[in-house]
Amino acid sequence: MSGAKILRLSVKLQHSLPPMKRFQFTTLLCLLTLSVSRLSLAGQVTADGEKLLAFLDAMHVEEHWIAGAIVDWKTGEPTGQAVKDDGKHTHCSQFAAAACERMGIYLLRPPEHSAVLLANAQYEWLIEQGRKKGWTAVADGREAQELANQGTVVVAVYKNQDPQKSGHIAMIRPSTKSIAQIKAEGPQVTQAGGTNHNSCSLKEGFRNHRAAYEKGEILFFAHAKPRAGKKP
Repeated sequence: MSGAKILRLSVKLQHSLPPMKRFQFTTLLCLLTLSVSRLSLAGQVTADGEKLLAFLDAMHVEEHWIAGAIVDWKTGEPTGQAVKDDGKHTHCSQFAAAACERMGIYLLRPPEHSAVLLANAQYEWLIEQGRKKGWTAVADGREAQELANQGTVVVAVYKNQDPQKSGHIAMIRPSTKSIAQIKAEGPQVTQAGGTNHNSCSLKEGFRNHRAAYEKGEILFFAHAKPRAGKKP
């Protein structure tokens, strides 16, 4: 039940009470409404969460790591190297690796693995080796959002079932979206891809992998220590 509905249902009861009792009832009701409102959110964005938010904004992902060109994985700037195939050349995995690298966090990246099908490899690496580098699995999108709101670095990642096709990876972005919103569309993300988004829902970000989203095949991993990040 929403806080507003609680208030509406209690109006008649308030008027039936003596003045002093009415004051006490109203005070308790306000506290209850505030508690219900807080429970409807995936946690407030803390000071560390605000720092993570500012860091992701400063990556300017909508201006770099643009699809269709070969880019420097660290900067997202085109290298000028000619594209010699008909691939889409999207850079979600390079952007995620660059963001983590700037925060002093290791995520599988070039030259340890080429940029080709890197998101698929990052998925396997996070499962098999990530713990050694401070990564742990996160239960679901709600927990992923809560952790990001506290300033923890969290990624959402999917491995394509076709080994010849790319998966996808995105950074979880601090947000005050409600639990209902998270249930409907997933946590908020910052990502590169076919379309780069500084801020969009997980559902929108993974729209090219809709079946994976609907079946819950997207995994979440958080780095062990909350890291607000350095200035890019």
